[in-house]
Amino acid sequence: MLKALNLSHKFDYLLFNDINLDIKPATTTAIMGVSGSGKSTILHILSTLLSPTDGEVIYNDKSLYKLSSDELLKIRRYDFGIIFQAHYLFKGFNGFENIELATILSGQKIDLNLLKALKIDKVINQKIGELSGGQQQRVSIARVLAKNPKIIFADEPTGNLDQTTAKEVMSVIFDYVKTNNAALVLVTHDKDIAQLCDIKYQLSNQHLTQC
Repeated sequence: MLKALNLSHKFDYLLFNDINLDIKPATTTAIMGVSGSGKSTILHILSTLLSPTDGEVIYNDKSLYKLSSDELLKIRRYDFGIIFQAHYLFKGFNGFENIELATILSGQKIDLNLLKALKIDKVINQKIGELSGGQQQRVSIARVLAKNPKIIFADEPTGNLDQTTAKEVMSVIFDYVKTNNAALVLVTHDKDIAQLCDIKYQLSNQHLTQC
């Protein structure tokens, strides 16, 4: 489904080098590492938000960074779903309208059972500013799942949630992956959450190692 081939990235220094990944359908993959090791940068490269210094990302037999900006936008709109650390919700809209905007753009419809599973069905009509940080996080997750992506890229998706709620939310995401033959690439500091994934990697000393 998605392959990373010999990825490296530099700023004023070498962040990581020779990163290889093979993401398959119906699998969940966790990338762990200390802050500043480059986990989020890998996620941004895989999801086409940042070009690598070297290497390739292959999706459905196409080298992503050889595609036009319009082609990449289409892939992000229909095939990829990105859960950011920051929610990037529209504060002037309520929760439902934030989710609805994503589904309109991707041609999907909101599944009300998804809102119930994430326990936001009773607050979904409140403005974003009226929601707690954890509720906003779950709205942002619902916004991604509702567009029916083939690959979910998640950057610390449970960062604002308590441990019990985090596991409940991850269960919803894992169920989505298995039911829809999708894939999840997860960046997390939480070892308990990472242990729930099928495949686990550690990023350290500029290299990615499978645990």
